[in-house]
Amino acid sequence: MSDETASAAVVSKSAEPTSNRSSKLISKTVYATYYARKFEGRKTTSGTRYRRQKMTAAHMNLPFGTIVTVTNPLNGESVEVEVNDRGPHSRKVKIDLSEAAAKAIGIYGKGIAKVEISYLPEEDD
Repeated sequence: MSDETASAAVVSKSAEPTSNRSSKLISKTVYATYYARKFEGRKTTSGTRYRRQKMTAAHMNLPFGTIVTVTNPLNGESVEVEVNDRGPHSRKVKIDLSEAAAKAIGIYGKGIAKVEISYLPEEDD
């Protein structure tokens, strides 16, 4: 992911929409958790291997490759993650973050935390 991609997702959240697609930014407040270390190196549902130092996440419905901005509302820290797995298999928790992503926003060690997720839906061709 390039720096341009990272800043574009954050900027489109607060700036005037520049295209029809950016005006469709979806934001939700959900509960998040993170992968346990025992999953390091195991294959994800997308076929890639889980690496705790990568900025990745699991979500039950978002397409693989979707870039999601995850923000901790308690400290304002944000990170962009790529969906590459399915899960979590819980009614309460909606997104599983990699260890690096959880540490970057300050929820590592908390178990479950409330976060804001935002992403652009797939474009209809």
